[in-house]
Amino acid sequence: MSSENPTQSPGRKPRVAVVFGGRSSEHAISVVTAGAVLRAIDRTKYDVLPIGITQDGRWALTTDDPERMAITGRTLPSVDRLAESPEGEVVLPVAPANREIVYAEPGSVPKALGEVDVVFPMLHGPYGEDGTLQGMLELAGIPYVGAGVLASAVGQDKEYMKRIFISYGLSVGPYEVIRPREWDNDREAARRKVLDFADEHGWPLFVKPARAGSSIGITKVDDASGLDEAIEEARRHDPKILVEALLRGREIECGVLEFEDGPRASVPAEIPPVEAHSFYDFEAKYIDSAAGIVPAPLTDEQTRRVQELAVQAFDAVSCEGLVRADFFLTEDGEFVINEINTMPGFTPISMYPRMWQESGVTYPELVDRLLQAALRRSTGLR
Repeated sequence: MSSENPTQSPGRKPRVAVVFGGRSSEHAISVVTAGAVLRAIDRTKYDVLPIGITQDGRWALTTDDPERMAITGRTLPSVDRLAESPEGEVVLPVAPANREIVYAEPGSVPKALGEVDVVFPMLHGPYGEDGTLQGMLELAGIPYVGAGVLASAVGQDKEYMKRIFISYGLSVGPYEVIRPREWDNDREAARRKVLDFADEHGWPLFVKPARAGSSIGITKVDDASGLDEAIEEARRHDPKILVEALLRGREIECGVLEFEDGPRASVPAEIPPVEAHSFYDFEAKYIDSAAGIVPAPLTDEQTRRVQELAVQAFDAVSCEGLVRADFFLTEDGEFVINEINTMPGFTPISMYPRMWQESGVTYPELVDRLLQAALRRSTGLR
């Protein structure tokens, strides 16, 4: 059963709550992304309410100042530094008939901030991109940008993402999963599981958190001596880890965007090797500003094929709004899907908006399309 979006008051602009920050290790990147989105939203068309979630989970009213949300040198921003009060809390409604946002500070009478028509959740990682926030918004009956509960959860968990891709006939690379109880109960058996995987597929391996992004917590492991340290580093971000074999080939990305007539793919991009980094890690992405090549130097047939596969991945996971699909183009000419990101970065150097810019959709138009797609959808089953 779905609930229709209530009709706005005549003459009132749609009100957008941009929610960012969060409890995951991708907190700072979420803040940076939100700053770029706040800068791009057409204020003549939308009213905007910025809401930050601190790393301890407090929902805070924040300054609407994108300049303070950028990376400065090697210093990352945080919601705590942007919050208007160190104790004030924003409270979202829990009943579909009420979209009134309330702000409360200790010792003060709660203050109504008005209704919200749509939420733009600029959260990355657990507790925001993984279906948890989406479920809360479904209960409240508030439309939101991006994937629903199931697609968000699957898009966050790389194990089940790969399982679904395989079931839809998409090619994925070799991988192994180490679950929390395996490592906690019998480390030697878990270690042997990875070593057997290495015997079959060779070194190096990539050890990563199963439910994280922005290349956080990933280690390239060249031999068995570095395995335990890599597992512990991944487990700092997620108790479930993924081990992947090295795929030799080119890294190709493709954006998918929901249009009125269905999802369409952007021109693809290529992530070239970065000399100072052994792979495209967090520092290469966000600190050292490694630049992708847009559009990717592919043949017309390769471009068509990767666009087709990106849309297939979008549909396989029942995505909505947007997706960035990441592939390897192997030495034998096959596209192997690595993962999708249901809320890709929107920082100034992020690949998703760059690919759509090259495809003829400007950054402000991209933001507007996502908001309009969210406003068209109902909440609930659809």
